[in-house]
Amino acid sequence: MTAINMLRLDSTNPDFARDLQQRLAWDASDDLDIHQRVLEIIANVRKSGDQALIDYTNRFDRTNFTTAGELELDKAALKHAWDSLPDDQAQALQTAAERVRAYAEQQKLQSWQFTEADGTVLGQKVTPLDKAGLYVPGGKAAYPSSVLMNAIPAKVAGVGELIMVVPTPGGETNAMVLAAAYIAGVDRVFTIGGAQAVAALAYGTETVPAVDKIVGPGNIYVATAKKLVFGQVGIDMIAGPSEILIICDGQTHPDWIAMDLFSQAEHDENAQSILISDNSEFLDQVEASINKLLPEMERAEIIRASMTGRGAFIKVASLADAAEVANRIAPEHLELSVADPEALAAQIRNAGAIFMGRYTAEALGDYCAGPNHVLPTSSTARYSSPLGVYDFQKRSSLINCSAAGASELGKIASVLARGESLTAHARSAEYRI
Repeated sequence: MTAINMLRLDSTNPDFARDLQQRLAWDASDDLDIHQRVLEIIANVRKSGDQALIDYTNRFDRTNFTTAGELELDKAALKHAWDSLPDDQAQALQTAAERVRAYAEQQKLQSWQFTEADGTVLGQKVTPLDKAGLYVPGGKAAYPSSVLMNAIPAKVAGVGELIMVVPTPGGETNAMVLAAAYIAGVDRVFTIGGAQAVAALAYGTETVPAVDKIVGPGNIYVATAKKLVFGQVGIDMIAGPSEILIICDGQTHPDWIAMDLFSQAEHDENAQSILISDNSEFLDQVEASINKLLPEMERAEIIRASMTGRGAFIKVASLADAAEVANRIAPEHLELSVADPEALAAQIRNAGAIFMGRYTAEALGDYCAGPNHVLPTSSTARYSSPLGVYDFQKRSSLINCSAAGASELGKIASVLARGESLTAHARSAEYRI
């Protein structure tokens, strides 16, 4: 097997910013052909409802449904999946669910209000969404952990009804996915997928209810559909390829670091794994570990393509410099494999999730640490955050003016409204003076 020679960058190089940007560049431009096909699917689902869902599902997933009722799995099927799981899988799912729920409970936004001296009351009312939709990949690409990460915050938020859609190619279901739906409290499950499932959740059909927000990962058709229905419904995010950035001081075992890099590279060829260190000899050691461990990996060719096509080693002058490079990259996952991770974390402004210390592998966050694994990618951590309970809550402003408050505020509003030539606004306020 040909050895991997990792791309090396140096932060002290005058061309570093340009070279880094080239490595980070991700072509997320829309495929116009896919865009057009998704538009047609959405239009057909809006027009023909359940019949369009049946036709698309039979066509794309090789099923033989004849009625819309066959598209829904009953609660008994979910419970049977849970009851039938091997003990080790059931225990792992249960423990992960409990940890995700305990973390989510800390995120709930609360309503609040205060009273001004004249008796006017101002505040904020927090309410959950009525309905949310959860897209789950199906068939062999099954992720029960994503069910927990998306469903549990919704239920903790108090969402009235949580609808899950999961394709079942060739009638194939995944027991752990259904079991995860059961213990997470999913209310209804439909065996549909692709852009047609997103359209059904956005606009509703005779059988599938329309929701207020759609969350969950999917392929390019699903991602494109989520983009196109945004506005009709809310969405969580449009996720790019998975990313990991590791800052290491050279004192962690190089095999550990190599495997942590692999943990994201194995997702797909476009995933990005980057290591930053102030120790060039350590970078050499990790490269040796990569080449030693790669032949053992089941997804070796995917890892190789990812590491050679999008991976990088970055030499910096100091850990403070490493923090600044990390802030520029704004990674999805950031490991701080250093002696004092708390001090380094204080310098980090942009990251989806920060894994602190030598013993905190990113993979723990993917499954069972507790914080959500739905994270901003493609440098969007500069302005966005992990999925959480707050994504399933709305905030309404509260204003309750006393007579005295209405009189004083009315004078101010009158002046401002007349300054904008909005006379009705002004007179509406002036009536209360």
